[in-house]
Amino acid sequence: MADQFNSWGRIDRHRRQTTDLDEFVRYAGPEGGFLPFGNGRSYGDSCHNDEGRLIPMRPHARIRSFDPETGILEADAGVTLEAILDHVIPHGYFLEVTPGTAQATLGGAVANDVHGKNHHRRGSFGHSVLSFDLIRSDREPLVCSPTENADFFAATIGGMGLTGAIRRIRLKLMRVGSPDVEQVARRFDNIDSYFDAIDTIDRNHEYSVAWIDQLATGRSTGRGVLMAGDHATEGRRVKPLRRRFSIPFSPPVNLLNRLTLSAFNALYYGCAPKRETRGLVGWRSYFHPLDAIGHWNRLYGPKGLFQHQSVFPAENARQTALRLMECSREHGHASFLTVLKRFGGLPQPGLLSFARPGFTLTLDFANRGEETLRMLDALDEIVLEAGGALNPYKDARMSPAMFSASFPGWRTLEAFRDPRLVSDFWRRTALRLPAQSNDPSPRIGGNDNANPSQIGTADNLKQMHAPN
Repeated sequence: MADQFNSWGRIDRHRRQTTDLDEFVRYAGPEGGFLPFGNGRSYGDSCHNDEGRLIPMRPHARIRSFDPETGILEADAGVTLEAILDHVIPHGYFLEVTPGTAQATLGGAVANDVHGKNHHRRGSFGHSVLSFDLIRSDREPLVCSPTENADFFAATIGGMGLTGAIRRIRLKLMRVGSPDVEQVARRFDNIDSYFDAIDTIDRNHEYSVAWIDQLATGRSTGRGVLMAGDHATEGRRVKPLRRRFSIPFSPPVNLLNRLTLSAFNALYYGCAPKRETRGLVGWRSYFHPLDAIGHWNRLYGPKGLFQHQSVFPAENARQTALRLMECSREHGHASFLTVLKRFGGLPQPGLLSFARPGFTLTLDFANRGEETLRMLDALDEIVLEAGGALNPYKDARMSPAMFSASFPGWRTLEAFRDPRLVSDFWRRTALRLPAQSNDPSPRIGGNDNANPSQIGTADNLKQMHAPN
């Protein structure tokens, strides 16, 4: 059958062929292979397989069990994070790690090892995973955990759906007094003010995130708003924010251009409190504000958007963040979502986990064709010089060389890849690289993703995934 399965960036939109798990397991299928598909919240082509077929994971997916005594939940991979939160919040629980959208699926969160606003405390999503069932085409189904099939466990977390179809996941959640957040918010005048404050902020709070005015220059370069927080202790008091409206169609032009964003940034920054203020905000508003606007990605116009998310070491983070924002301005591009966060030092749970010690900067840009691609290449060079890496599930165009530099352990994942599973991203990057390398891959930020001292060993995985 055929249906529409696009990524969130909307760069390449067309009808895509789909099938089901039975065909993946029982038959050789098309030459182009298969790929599990969640809810299309990846920005690039890591969720596409245009030479083969997608396997939709959301149909018939449901929560299988939840124990309010232990906080352990079991659910199918196609269940959304929103459905999980709606189910567990009444029992006083919350996801240990929640990304910027609750519309991602549980399987997608594992396959991309997503992160949230508290990586400095709890790491990435994979740290919450206790076990999962993995369906492969070349062997019987596997139960994977830190102690059982630990190699497949580490390869699948952050493995972008290439090691097998994740069918069911067992997850530990954290107990909270309230899902809502006691927020501490203030604006900062420039990038130096942010870095001067962030050590204290992250030491004292579970969550932190900074919005940056990418267009500000001069003494105001890097100005923004810092929003830290912790779960409230007195139960829910804020009316939940649900979807308010939806963008019904893609406008003929990009509405988030330099002119409109200059006005928006000035207004948003100007309305932010000059001094530190505290207040209770609803969990949907704090964690998933854009979920309230259906199809907000259409605002970028008919050509879609590129998102560029990088991570770079703490020792040169100030300079790197400034260089990235300056480079995008010099190329005439304005970023609507410019977000800066710290990543902590917990060992990576997956072979290709993106989050690693340092800082991460997210920029997004309307697609203007070749001029946008040239700018993104220039941003890549800055990241590479800084010893950083790019996020693959936010990417739609990085070169094979940049991918290899970002993830020197990619050949290990290739060895674990199911022979019938492949994505457009993997064809574009890994499969264009030599199958073997005589020289050691460069260590990005001092972190080799294939380092067995950090991931993949049963002892390390058991320690990282022990229930609270």
